[in-house]
Amino acid sequence: MPGRFVRDVMRTKLITISASERLSTVEDIMTLGHVRHMPVVQGGKLVGVVSERDLLRASLSGLSQHHEDERRAFLHVVEISRVMSTPPIVIEPDASIEEASAIMAEKKIGCLPVLEGDELAGLLTETDVLRWVAGLEPEGA
Repeated sequence: MPGRFVRDVMRTKLITISASERLSTVEDIMTLGHVRHMPVVQGGKLVGVVSERDLLRASLSGLSQHHEDERRAFLHVVEISRVMSTPPIVIEPDASIEEASAIMAEKKIGCLPVLEGDELAGLLTETDVLRWVAGLEPEGA
């Protein structure tokens, strides 16, 4: 099995988004970039995480009967900071993958931003952990 530490399997090519951006922007980036989790930054610092689940929850809040154009208009006015998970649950690059897996399972979350000091160094997703368990090469490093 390749590496046993978060740094060995985390993604380092990250797409981040500002807390003041709109949910419609997140939806576009997630769809185009095929990503399910995005670290949210403000002033260069990690302040939260937004996921497909957060986006779905916001979309469904009273809009389940509305047309697509009305749903998009709603997403265009809602700032990410209103739906993101904050404070983010994070991990250090030298933590074991087992420790990271236990945190993700216990907290029922699909990713952990990886902080080295105060700097965002990467993102560990449940897919990264599954690839590690299967003995596959890391993706997106």
